[in-house]
Amino acid sequence: MCYAVPVIVFIDDVSGNVSKQWNKHHVVYASNANLPREMIEKEFSVKFVSSSPHASPIELAKAVCDSINSAAQNGVEAWDCKYDEEVLLLPYGFFFGGDNPMQAEECSHNGLGCNLFCRTCKVGGTKAHKASEEGFLELFSEGPLRTPHETDAEIRRQLSMSVLPGAQSKVDSARQATGVWDSGLHSIIHTLIEMGKQLRKARPDNSQASEDAIRKQLETELDRLLQPHSVDDWINPLLGLAGVNIHMDTPTEILHTVLLGVVKYFWGQTVHIIEKAKSLALLEARMESLAVHGLNLPAFVPAYICHYRGGLIGKHFKSLAQVMPFLIHDLVPQDVLDGWNVIGELVVLLWHTSIEDREVYLACFILFYGVAISHCCCRPIYLGPFKTFSISLQNVHRAFSSPSQNSTS
Repeated sequence: MCYAVPVIVFIDDVSGNVSKQWNKHHVVYASNANLPREMIEKEFSVKFVSSSPHASPIELAKAVCDSINSAAQNGVEAWDCKYDEEVLLLPYGFFFGGDNPMQAEECSHNGLGCNLFCRTCKVGGTKAHKASEEGFLELFSEGPLRTPHETDAEIRRQLSMSVLPGAQSKVDSARQATGVWDSGLHSIIHTLIEMGKQLRKARPDNSQASEDAIRKQLETELDRLLQPHSVDDWINPLLGLAGVNIHMDTPTEILHTVLLGVVKYFWGQTVHIIEKAKSLALLEARMESLAVHGLNLPAFVPAYICHYRGGLIGKHFKSLAQVMPFLIHDLVPQDVLDGWNVIGELVVLLWHTSIEDREVYLACFILFYGVAISHCCCRPIYLGPFKTFSISLQNVHRAFSSPSQNSTS
């Protein structure tokens, strides 16, 4: 019997110190997506893969891809204790987790500051276009989907630009316009651009090398920098991983997107209003009087929340999202109260453990997230993760709506 094993890969940067002093390490973990949800959440179901203070996420991802490809090609022999027989496991990449900046790097995307700010599709445009009525409305619709093949081609195009005159502006413009940026080739492109600037400078005798000679010298340097590998080995390996469309297989991480995004900024605005009205002590008193026994909350400490109101973390915002409308109903304007009501609905949707009707769920999510953003008046950067989340959900719907076979005899 052969079993297909979908592997969830998580890459992130963490501190290697026990103390609060930051000592950056990149780490990789993996989980078996075949496990039921109540099991996959347990710590022993998350397996350590690799860690390094020096290797970049893409370098670690290359080793992960090589391991997955090797295991998929040769299979992994195991013993099935339930059916008392030997089985062959065939792993494949299922999706890649991480926060939004890490997932942008995994997709060879330049982040939310570029014209096409979504790592999943090509929605967006110039700043002027996005500020127009037509352009703003387009931000809430799905643009042409990105594909690994197109991203790979754009990376190669930017590499070829690095030997041309005015390479810096050409490459920067291409990144800004397309949103494509590959961290694996970044150092090589930067080296070629700086070398080209030096070669094109006028000499003391006011002479200058010919453009053909300069380009030939830069191409020779490129070959030297790539050695002993080819350009294929330097480009993001996740773009070519079999069975994975990295643009679609990086589901949005909701901790930073929602709790430390929309909820955090709305909390800051709300506290500002309450402080201005000198009602912070009243808010704390109401928090103290809350009966939280029926709520699934961690330790709820009002004194800490109010004193360190500018330094709260995800668990605090998850708790506040559930109770704020009951605390501030007569302390803030009606539109602020409406915003907290919408945020409460949004948080409930996001922490669903099962979805019975994905179409209804997606429609409700888009409605509540859009209304939450409009109430918060947050920066437009949250449209990027919002779009990625909604498109990822549609992709899950398409994937699970078609029949699939996870094992073969």
